[in-house]
Amino acid sequence: MKEKIKAYQKDILRVKEEISKIIVGQEEVVNALIRAVLADGHVLVEGIPGIAKTLLVKTLSNVMGGQFSRIQFTVDLLPTDIVGITSYTGDKGFYTVKGPIFANFLLADEINRAPPKTQSALLEAMQEKQATIGKRTYGLPLPFFVMATQNPIESEGVYPLPKAQIDRFLFKALMGYPSLEQEKTILKQNISLKRFEEFKVKSVITMKRVAEIQQFIHKIYLNEDVERYIVNLVDATRHPHDYKIGLGRYIEWGGSPRASIGLFIASKTQALLCGKEYVTPQFVKDVAHDVLRHRILVTYEGRAEGVTTDDIISEMLSKIPVP
Repeated sequence: MKEKIKAYQKDILRVKEEISKIIVGQEEVVNALIRAVLADGHVLVEGIPGIAKTLLVKTLSNVMGGQFSRIQFTVDLLPTDIVGITSYTGDKGFYTVKGPIFANFLLADEINRAPPKTQSALLEAMQEKQATIGKRTYGLPLPFFVMATQNPIESEGVYPLPKAQIDRFLFKALMGYPSLEQEKTILKQNISLKRFEEFKVKSVITMKRVAEIQQFIHKIYLNEDVERYIVNLVDATRHPHDYKIGLGRYIEWGGSPRASIGLFIASKTQALLCGKEYVTPQFVKDVAHDVLRHRILVTYEGRAEGVTTDDIISEMLSKIPVP
């Protein structure tokens, strides 16, 4: 176990080093994406335009040796534009044209610009790792990872994501502004002045290796005390008064069992990244914001008073006893 963990850590370090050739800063988001890929989950990234969301997932795909595909979500995008169509010609008869969803790394750019019917075309793919075209179902390339982006400052021409779809994202990550020093570096090596190929980002790991790490993570040990801590955290989102969470009065809906599953697998992945064979409560805390951020629904009153889900999660982490 220890030797394998060391070897996997070296792989992950090489991935981070290659990504840093082109992505300046954003370490928390980079870690969240790597953690999600290894946990076999998907990520919803929220951030203003121009902070390298698209570039980040393209770079990650390149470094991990996967096939990259991008879908620009628009109001007139159809489900068939995502999964593909069944077509017919006189000489070939009926045949299938697979859509851009058939890739290892899929960027669903500005996903909230498409109506719910189109957004829901991703549900089967994200959960079942398959897509249905016509009457036939096709398996997707594995590993399969979706990074969806949404712009928090647009209010016109956007649609709220269906709650069922939001729940299928393992993480919701927030991508903010770079620091002053980081922005100076961005000025010198930005992608607007250089082509992607000029950065000479190379593949340092294979999809087969990623799949191997995904399977290994299930072997990371997590004891009953930590299990109880995970369950208590999620239960606190549903019954905050039982845990004396002051901001709990602003919770309209708490996390589903997917929240518990998310904390379970994400904390194991965090343990691997930290070189441990077992999960500690601190690893659960490390991933709690990313896992729970989009699974707690704040009341209108709470939003009006500026209360965020991160505020609620921080209070829960400070008040719920650690085993």
